[in-house]
Amino acid sequence: MPYIPHTQDDITTMLKTIGVEKTEDLFDEIPAHLRCGYLEKIPPTLTEMEVGKLMQERAKQNNNPVCFVGAGAYEHHIPAAVWEIATRGEFYSAYTPYQAEASQGTLQLLYEFQTMIANLTAMEAANTSLYDGASALAEAVLMAVRLSKKSKQILMPTTVHPIYRKVVHTIVKNQGIELIEIPFDSKTGTISVDLLVNLPEAAALIIPQPNFFGNLESIDELTDWAYSKGMLTIGLVNPLTLAVLSPPGEWGVNGADIVCGEGQPLGIPLSSGGPYFGFMCCKKKLIRQMPGRIVGRTVDLDDKPSYTLTLQAREQHIRRSRATSNICTNQGLMVTAATIYMALLGAKGLEQTALACQNNTTKLVEKLLTISGIKQVFTGIYFHEVVLQLEQPVAKVLDKLMKHNILGGYDLTEFYPELGNCLLICATEMRTQQDIDDYVDKLQMLLFPD
Repeated sequence: MPYIPHTQDDITTMLKTIGVEKTEDLFDEIPAHLRCGYLEKIPPTLTEMEVGKLMQERAKQNNNPVCFVGAGAYEHHIPAAVWEIATRGEFYSAYTPYQAEASQGTLQLLYEFQTMIANLTAMEAANTSLYDGASALAEAVLMAVRLSKKSKQILMPTTVHPIYRKVVHTIVKNQGIELIEIPFDSKTGTISVDLLVNLPEAAALIIPQPNFFGNLESIDELTDWAYSKGMLTIGLVNPLTLAVLSPPGEWGVNGADIVCGEGQPLGIPLSSGGPYFGFMCCKKKLIRQMPGRIVGRTVDLDDKPSYTLTLQAREQHIRRSRATSNICTNQGLMVTAATIYMALLGAKGLEQTALACQNNTTKLVEKLLTISGIKQVFTGIYFHEVVLQLEQPVAKVLDKLMKHNILGGYDLTEFYPELGNCLLICATEMRTQQDIDDYVDKLQMLLFPD
């Protein structure tokens, strides 16, 4: 985007108009000890040509390693049409309209997104997205506590992504909400009702599916147990896997109450960690406590379909004291891409992609288990990714693999030291048989150099 700075004459005129002598006077409320001072490492002014050359040189420093890392962000094939359409001028904005009557095209797209996500999760209502998967889980916790009349405690399995757990704690801790951690079974890598027996009755139980280890939780049993205790169920899901796994709306007898997750697998590139987007669904009876915005479909005076912001539980639209969330950015561009991605692939394409991921991960695991000293940690059923244990420190092994241009997996040592030297690996549909064979060969060579 072009950037044309103000001339000195422009600045002088503006300062004179508002009655100050210099730009620094606009910041006189900031104490001197809080100011950063002169930024010595900021380079001198560059021309447009020089900036372009610098960016090209920086871009060349990035390599393109073969990725076997999952852990919440996944490398999937994105059809070229997705971002060709998403970056058209009609869509190329990170914000949804603030006025109910604005931009029918954008509103229709968001309505279609809600419909697709609701169908994928088998839930009755969906909002127009949240910041990311971790903050979406935090919003789900806040929503559950608002709905609960008896508790400000949430049952949080340690099989939930450890970074998600940190984010949720940061967001809810100052509101007196307590996250009660549930340990996982050391054999299956999942939680069970037996582990919940002596815990206090809480506002909600969070159920990740698949969980952080890639293992499948006993969703029906856990959902029914929560319902029997008068708790809400919060489903934390990978949307792509729902093309083949049971959707949260069908868990147990009554289904999950609130569903959230990270939308990155739906057509969003890894992009060094963002931007991504979160999604949230719920039962219709709970819809007025759902944060964000909801687009509705109606007809105009000429009986033509039209779209409008139906529910807007945000501080921009209603009194702040009544707002359920202060979400400012909808990550609308990411949602645009995800909608196009789901429309292009359809139900069959999503199913084929999910099954291809599972097939590649299974092939990789089978080959890796033939290497002496590598074993599978959990006996439970896994999907999409799996935990393996090595006889050497994982960090050193990953560093050596990186020298061969391979991202070998996610080191679990920091968050799960009790597991020992463990590695979380994932092979999406992007990985070829040659990629898998090369990974196995390189890892074997590094573990047994002689």
